Amino acid sequence: MSLIVLAVDDEPPALDELAYLLNADGRVAHVHRAGDATEALRVLRDTEVDAVFLDIRMPGLDGMELARILRRFAQPPAIVFVTAYDDGAVDAFDLGVTDYVRKPVRAERLGESLRRVAGLRAAAPAPPQDEPAIPVELAGTTRMLPRSSVRWVEAQGDYARLHTGDTSHLVRVSLATLAESWANAGFVRIHRSYLVQLRLVTELRLTGSGYVVGVDGVELPVSRRHTRELKDRLIRAAKHDWTR
Repeated sequence: MSLIVLAVDDEPPALDELAYLLNADGRVAHVHRAGDATEALRVLRDTEVDAVFLDIRMPGLDGMELARILRRFAQPPAIVFVTAYDDGAVDAFDLGVTDYVRKPVRAERLGESLRRVAGLRAAAPAPPQDEPAIPVELAGTTRMLPRSSVRWVEAQGDYARLHTGDTSHLVRVSLATLAESWANAGFVRIHRSYLVQLRLVTELRLTGSGYVVGVDGVELPVSRRHTRELKDRLIRAAKHDWTR
């Protein structure tokens, strides 16, 4: 499949390098360029592209704001963030981006992004817009982890460890930030150090040291201040299931 892509970066050398690497990949038929978000919107007004490879930190309208605009398109292009920083990962959670590539960009790493874009365009439907993906590091490669695969989250200083069914990933975001941004997705704070997906809680049990919840066969502590809210949430969820 031949892809039409748009490269956006406010630094000319970085834009030249990105465009060169994209052009060198056999899956890319044409690369449009834009030096800022405003110019990118002008290109997109007149041209349909399969993917936008987008820097985040730019003057004026930045990459994150542009990505939010693109998400509102009737047929939004795939979005790949290309950035020298990892602090945009938190906001990227809710944007459902296709990939998150760190600078300096390597041809092999960019090839992975293009394979993902080509796969979305050729066969699989695009990820649902209400299913954010989380950039995680795995063996030196940034991959996108669907939020629905996260079972519970553990605070580790200024970081959070996301536990899935079979592994875990450390991401640079606070538990408080996730508790606020993931509340509408069913995640509940049960302790200063733990956040759980409510629908996966199998039990709430009183022990000699206080309450614990069971999630995936793991027992997690519930702090006293969160016990009442958790009980109420579990009861409401159960009643909802009974009356459906």
